Amino acid sequence: PVFPAVPTSALHTMLTALPVSSEQRLQQIAHARKAMLQGDESQPGMLAEPWIERSWQRCLASGKNPEQAVSFEMLSPQTQRRTEEANQVLVQAARPVLDKLGAAIASTRYFAILTNAQGVVVDVNGAIDRRDRRVDLITRIGVDLSEDSVGTTAIGAALTELQPVWLHRGEHFFNANSAYSCAGAPLFGPDGRCAGMLDLTGVDAVERPELRHLVVQSARSIENALIQNRPHNLMIRLNWSSQNLGDDMDGMVCLDPDGWVTGANPAARQMVPALQKSDASAVHCSELFAMPYEMLFDAAKSNPLAYPQAIDVPLWSGLRLHALPLLHGRAPAAGRLGGRGA
Repeated sequence: PVFPAVPTSALHTMLTALPVSSEQRLQQIAHARKAMLQGDESQPGMLAEPWIERSWQRCLASGKNPEQAVSFEMLSPQTQRRTEEANQVLVQAARPVLDKLGAAIASTRYFAILTNAQGVVVDVNGAIDRRDRRVDLITRIGVDLSEDSVGTTAIGAALTELQPVWLHRGEHFFNANSAYSCAGAPLFGPDGRCAGMLDLTGVDAVERPELRHLVVQSARSIENALIQNRPHNLMIRLNWSSQNLGDDMDGMVCLDPDGWVTGANPAARQMVPALQKSDASAVHCSELFAMPYEMLFDAAKSNPLAYPQAIDVPLWSGLRLHALPLLHGRAPAAGRLGGRGA
């Protein structure tokens, strides 16, 4: 019988879904490196995820060689000062999340790295062993960990692909970086643009791909902190009617007094199509919901502070969302977000 060909992407999914030992995993990575980096077309690099292969190809196209040394260059003092000033809001919003994250992973030999959108380290947290040069090099504030500088890493990949990633040992482009294992997730600001990324890295550590889930959750918390710090008169928390309001899964939209959008988090942009415009700051609330925007301000003013009540709001598509409008400075205490109003 003739069996249909299995697409490379499907084969990759099937192979990586099978449980493998640590040694088998490293052998798979080595096989993929040989196939891709040595140009062996008879042995396609099916065991590497497509985004890893794309990064390897970019590194090769730019003239990089896996054998060459990695410099881990620092920004100049003047550029570093400008970078720190430009990323103050990001660092301040992320610090409480990084503190909790550092405590959560303290016993795993992984630590957290926060970078800006260019891959420059702006903050770190966790059990950082400065005696280990491999750790110290990548956790210095102001070091450039972009793909152009250090090749394929979770940092460069997350910033290029704009998606969460997991990278283990030899999946890094340079041999010198093969001791690292890392999870990364991009961070999006209230304007919808990439503001940086969050990375969890271990050195000679046990592979823990579940950290990709943790880094995604932590990145979402940072994004929500950024939107809450955005100047606004009204904050609208959004979710589908089957979901409870009040956690990091909520969409969040900021409005000025006239109903113009001043910011939105990624969840809100996924729920409300009008927020996906390239310039969301030019979006008015009347484009989001099929109702007068004044009704949202009225609902917020009528909400008691202790137990605010959510309302249903219609989208122009005919779908409806659960919404909790909150005036600036009137955020309820944790656990006090109300259910759907009458």
